[in-house]
Amino acid sequence: MNKIDGEILRILQTDGRRSYTDIGASVHLSANAVADRVRKMTKSGVIRSVQAVVDPAALGMTIEAQIDVKLRPTTSADAFEKAIRQLSQVMTATLLTGSFDYALRVACVDRSDLAAVTEFIRNKAGAQETYSRIILREVRLGDAESSLTSRAATTPLRRP
Repeated sequence: MNKIDGEILRILQTDGRRSYTDIGASVHLSANAVADRVRKMTKSGVIRSVQAVVDPAALGMTIEAQIDVKLRPTTSADAFEKAIRQLSQVMTATLLTGSFDYALRVACVDRSDLAAVTEFIRNKAGAQETYSRIILREVRLGDAESSLTSRAATTPLRRP
């Protein structure tokens, strides 16, 4: 991988829908040359996938949270992962080292939905302990809007 490949990756991470022609203009290559490089990076595993980043709030999921989970000694990672796949609210699950076994990223409709998710994790998925935090804002470094122009950053606080 060289400097041009790195620039192609940066562009694709910012906007995965950019055409090879547009990318080529940015890195001074033909569209075919860009396509070849993207194919090679995909084949080698550098590019795992191109995905749409969905705004959960646009789908009515107004609360995002991180839930740290410590499993019961009798709960295996595989059993826990199988159980949480039943929850459409779980966006990501990350196996960790340290005090907690997993960090879950969830998107919920409201507080009662978040409470129901937490109760499911405790009662049916094998969690011994959970620790939840509401996500106020996320900055994705490398995104086109990484300069804190998220909705949370541009919306003034309203106080009663």
